[in-house]
Amino acid sequence: MTTHETLTPAAPRQRPEHHGTAAPTDGTRAGRGLHIRGLHKVLGGRTIIDDLNLTVGEGELVSLLGPSGCGKTTTLRMIGGFLQPDSGSIEVQGQEVSHLGAEKRPSAMVFQNYALWPHMTVANNVGFPLKLRKLSKAQITERVETVLELVSLLHHKDSKPARISGGEQQRVALARALVQEPKLLLLDEPLSNLDAKLRVKVRDDIRNIQQDLGITTVIVTHDQEEAMSMSDRIAVMNAGRIEQFSTPADLYARPETEFVATFIGSLNRIEGTLSAGTISAGTDVIGIRPEDVTLSVGAFKGSLPATVERVVPRGHFQEVHLRRADARLRSFVTGETPAPGQQVHAAISKAMTFRNGHLIEESGTAQ
Repeated sequence: MTTHETLTPAAPRQRPEHHGTAAPTDGTRAGRGLHIRGLHKVLGGRTIIDDLNLTVGEGELVSLLGPSGCGKTTTLRMIGGFLQPDSGSIEVQGQEVSHLGAEKRPSAMVFQNYALWPHMTVANNVGFPLKLRKLSKAQITERVETVLELVSLLHHKDSKPARISGGEQQRVALARALVQEPKLLLLDEPLSNLDAKLRVKVRDDIRNIQQDLGITTVIVTHDQEEAMSMSDRIAVMNAGRIEQFSTPADLYARPETEFVATFIGSLNRIEGTLSAGTISAGTDVIGIRPEDVTLSVGAFKGSLPATVERVVPRGHFQEVHLRRADARLRSFVTGETPAPGQQVHAAISKAMTFRNGHLIEESGTAQ
């Protein structure tokens, strides 16, 4: 390890490429999806949603991402008709639906707890909304079997929910929503009750089905990895407002606020001023992605001496905790990794500067 190329920072995790509908580019197409204007909601004397605006194009999958209490589930419930807004409009396929109850809206919702009837078979659970609509038995059977085949559960049509796995129960809940042939699919924390390994599989299943059907979809989640891996675009919410609405790649590379930068991906957050690669005292906030901290055993241009304090395995890369004279930093490293206590050199290749919570500079260039 004699040059700074030896210890290679890991690249940021990339979301899988999706070949579905991109962000809407014209008003006509956006009008066929979901359009929210000026949504406002007060609950218990507290403003939960404050003048929220959102457009989801037809066939697009959008995640509402944010911490607990930011208003994302309240927003989803208002879209679905389970909660009435105090003001604002909600349009689905160009139709104003704010005044309609949930049963009259062209949308269907998958709840966090699945809400399956334990005494009913899988087929009867899925077909229940059609029974309420008084479809014939033959029609119900045909549509139920079609959608169960879509979610790979036809072999479980006569099983009770207690006899199938959590991931399969989630797919039953999804099938029950899809059998209604909604124009808009809503999912509230759809993976929160699943273990880590199963979450990956089910999220891929949901995304693939959504892509196959081309159905406009809104998902609520607090998990950034879920949102980044599934979504065409993500609305990052904070305190009842949307901080930024963009693609996963843009949110990671070009966060507009400190909140978005810290919520999406990993970040070295340091109060101070960055000049010529050195951090000094200041009132701004410097944000540095760990992959933008470059390491070497020997000195190189822009580097400062650093001591390795800790190394944390992260799968295909290592998270190296460093102490420089001016700051503590984390670096993502692939290949040969320094050991705790080892002396290295570290340089900052890219940084963002935030003032009053908003991005003002990136990599030393004024925005």
